[in-house]
Parts: sequence; C-alpha cells; structure tokens
Amino acid sequence: MSILISFILFCCATAEQPQGTAKTEKPRYEFKQNHDPDGIGKFYMNREIAQVMGHLGIGWLERPEREQEEAPTKLMKALNLKPGMVVCDLGAGSGYFTFRLSKQVGNTGKVYAVDIQPEMCEVLDKRAKQLKITNVETVLGTEKDPKLPAAAIDLILMVDVYHEFNYPYEMIEAMVKALKPGGKIVFVEYRGEDAWVPIKPLHKMTERQVLIEMEPFPLKHKGTLRILPRQHIIIMEKTVDQKK
Repeated sequence: MSILISFILFCCATAEQPQGTAKTEKPRYEFKQNHDPDGIGKFYMNREIAQVMGHLGIGWLERPEREQEEAPTKLMKALNLKPGMVVCDLGAGSGYFTFRLSKQVGNTGKVYAVDIQPEMCEVLDKRAKQLKITNVETVLGTEKDPKLPAAAIDLILMVDVYHEFNYPYEMIEAMVKALKPGGKIVFVEYRGEDAWVPIKPLHKMTERQVLIEMEPFPLKHKGTLRILPRQHIIIMEKTVDQKK
C-alpha cells in the first residue's frame, strides 16, 4: 500500500511542476567575439553570416567582366521562366538580374525587386523609369521580411545573397509563405566546395550547407545545376501540401 501511495504522490507532484522547469531550447543564433573579419560574428547552423555588401559596391555588380566570370545569360536560360510568371529578385541591388527577369516574364508577368537598402531601391527605380519598364515593382524589405504578398510568387531568385542574411531562418520562413504551392526558391551561390573560386570564404556556400539550412521548411530539393563557371544553382520547391 505504501508503494502505491508514494507512486500517486510522485505523479501529482510531476503534474504540478511549473512549465518553466522544462529544458530550454538552444538559441537559433550564436554570437562569438572571435570570428572571421568578413563576418558579423553571428552564426547560424555553424555557419558565420557574412557582412552585407553596401550600395557603394554597385560598380562591382555591374562590371563588364561579369558575363565571362559568371555566365548570367546561361543562368537566365536555366530558370526556364515563362511569360506571365510572377517572380522575385531578392537582394536585387542595382537591378542587374531584375531587368533580365523582366524580359523573361514579359508584360503579362511581374517582377518584385526586393532590397533592404534604400539607396539600392532608388537606383533601381531610376533605371526602370529610364528603360520605361513597367512590370517591375521595387520593394524595400527588412532583415526579417521581404514584404512579399502571400502565396503569389512563382519563383524567388537569390544571386550571391542568402549568405549575407542577418536572419536567414525568418527570411526563408517569410519567402515560403510568399510562394505559390510548387513555387521555387533558387539559390545561386559561389561554390564553397571549390577552393579555387576567387571569392572570400564567407561569401561562398556549399550545397550541403544550403540543404541543411532548408531542412526546417516545407521545401524539397529539386536539384543542383553546375553549369556556371563559379557558382552552383540550388533549386528548392515548396511542397504542394504547404498552405501557409
């Protein structure tokens, strides 16, 4: 009888335990004082987040050697875009890819050009007016939210951008919500697997690291294209049963 009573008292005490005694979850981000000078000292899934390239780097984005070094024309063909599609150039910068996307989707399509730097958005707006392009909408996003409409986007393109996100988890979460079911997120990143690629280490990513960071989300890896000189094209698709 004493054993039964002890067991009952133990169960009651356990049930009345305050929720605060539960094991706390590991923080999503870590901060370290000793870190790469090209990073911000903030780590996500064991990867240090790189410093953002500011608007003063527009000249590098628009450099004439870019076609030879990165083959953007080949990238545009690989995206297989169709007239009428709604796409997003996330981290649009000066609009180097925005206006290429604009031609691909045509007048019946739309391009959301998202950047967190007002200076970049101003440059992009000015160029769109000069070129008389009407299917591009510039969006000033935040570090946690690209400010895209829900379930409206067919494809989100990020060229050498994701590794600089200050809040990668929150950004991908918001991007997934913006995608239509079956919509795609395309990561174009300098290949971290290749030491010879002449880019600072924190501004490169391996395919494995990208896939690890996408695991928490309703995204399926549709394949990785290795057709560019220095970058890989990693394609993730929103699963059809995801309704957010």
